Amino acid sequence: MREIRQDKNLVAFCGLYCGACKRYLDEKCPGCRENERASWCAVRKCCLENDRLSCADCQVYASASECRKFNNIFSKLFAFLFGSDRQACIDVIKSKGYGNYAEEMAAGKIHSIKKLKK
Repeated sequence: MREIRQDKNLVAFCGLYCGACKRYLDEKCPGCRENERASWCAVRKCCLENDRLSCADCQVYASASECRKFNNIFSKLFAFLFGSDRQACIDVIKSKGYGNYAEEMAAGKIHSIKKLKK
């Protein structure tokens, strides 16, 4: 089993933090950037095609939530099931940078910022 560690290269294209993900830690997934089997992911494909580290680097949309690749039925289902807020993750990356985001996520041992209940 891998240890949770701070690594900006473990920030997924959609803003999740692979470095604290159970599948990554259990060595069942190489992480978003290395997972060539994730060709189904439109966000990953877009970021790779446009040479972006994540949706935080997108200049097309002011907010990732405006993008249909980022904000689709699968992401809404994932957010509901896991209580995750990928937009909040992207916002933190934009404001604090990849290194600080990875540090906070690793320190908190979390792969996603939790969605606030309304």
